[in-house]
Amino acid sequence: MTTLDFDKINELAKRYEPEMTRFLRDMVAIPSESCNEEKVVLRIKEEMEKVGFDKVEIDPMGNVLGFIGSGPRLIAFDAHVDTVGVGVAGNWKFDPYEGYEDDECIGGRGTSDQEGGMASMVYGGKIIKDLGLGDDYTVVMVGTVQEEDCDGLCWQYLIKERGLKPEFVVSTEPTDGGIYRGQRGRMEIRVDVEGISSHGSAPERGDNAIFKMAKILGELELLHTRLADDTFLGKGSLTVSQIFYTSPSRCAVADGCAVSIDRRLTAGEDAELAMSQIADLPAAKAAGARVTMYKYDTPAYTGLVYPTDCYFPSWVVAEEHPAVQATAAAYRSLFKTAPRIDKWTFSTNGVAITGMHDIPTVGFGPGKEAEAHAPNEKTWKADLVRCAALYAALPGVYVAQT
Repeated sequence: MTTLDFDKINELAKRYEPEMTRFLRDMVAIPSESCNEEKVVLRIKEEMEKVGFDKVEIDPMGNVLGFIGSGPRLIAFDAHVDTVGVGVAGNWKFDPYEGYEDDECIGGRGTSDQEGGMASMVYGGKIIKDLGLGDDYTVVMVGTVQEEDCDGLCWQYLIKERGLKPEFVVSTEPTDGGIYRGQRGRMEIRVDVEGISSHGSAPERGDNAIFKMAKILGELELLHTRLADDTFLGKGSLTVSQIFYTSPSRCAVADGCAVSIDRRLTAGEDAELAMSQIADLPAAKAAGARVTMYKYDTPAYTGLVYPTDCYFPSWVVAEEHPAVQATAAAYRSLFKTAPRIDKWTFSTNGVAITGMHDIPTVGFGPGKEAEAHAPNEKTWKADLVRCAALYAALPGVYVAQT
């Protein structure tokens, strides 16, 4: 088994900071919202081939996979390469795709969420190649698509259709410098109520669906305060995110109303529970409300359609798990300090990897959660360097410990 030289790994990671910065800025300059990732995927494939990955391929969904090593132990790294849009352009102090850099930071859409993770992954792979560390294991570094639209969809496809089943997966979503081992789940719920239209001059002749929904909204707000709490993952939550209506005109009683609900699921909560809590509200029963779960069936940029329910379960990996312990050991060896071990506030591809398929996920990624989806998004060059070093060291530490 190859002995790890942690000082050399740190040295190489620092040496590759300019290359990581350039590569990240190239990715940022390519708009890559969900289902439009083709150009950024091709740019990633080019960089993987340039730094010497053993094999690089793009699958039918459009995910890019880079392989290094020849050993029997398979370890995966994941970065979703799609981004959200820019929102209101006036909220940005700089062009979100041109971006910027200074001595400490790189700005632009996707720098923290999460193309920065891809930049560190590729150069972590280069360090593995430089030091000849891949004899005891194989790593696959995956740039996944459609995560912002439907987190975990790509890994449902990779696991079920391609049979990709690593011993564990490192998610390179931003972790504010910590090691993460869990997250709340989520689901997307729709509530519909029906009414009967009438002329607005005589509303008593109709049955106003918006008024019926208004009573449900008040009870939903109270339901949020009663949801379960977990000492590690935190509290379940819900919010109404969208509202829709149907009406013959602005001079008529509304004959339909619907809302979308973003429901965050803590430990012990699942789809059946979350939907029954809404269906059992007195106002929902009185209105004859229909409670359903959204489905996602938008084609990938390749044209592939892989439908799924919009249910993304919560998950936790025990702190004592060998993957978490190996990540912490690599962190201590590289950085001479103990890591913070915590959880994400938001949702990641771990909903499929661990929540659906029980493959452990450990999180360590450049950037900060608060930068995700925000204007003036940025990440830190020092984070890119530290993450590349840990990605290069972790497989060897894990294999040595297990």
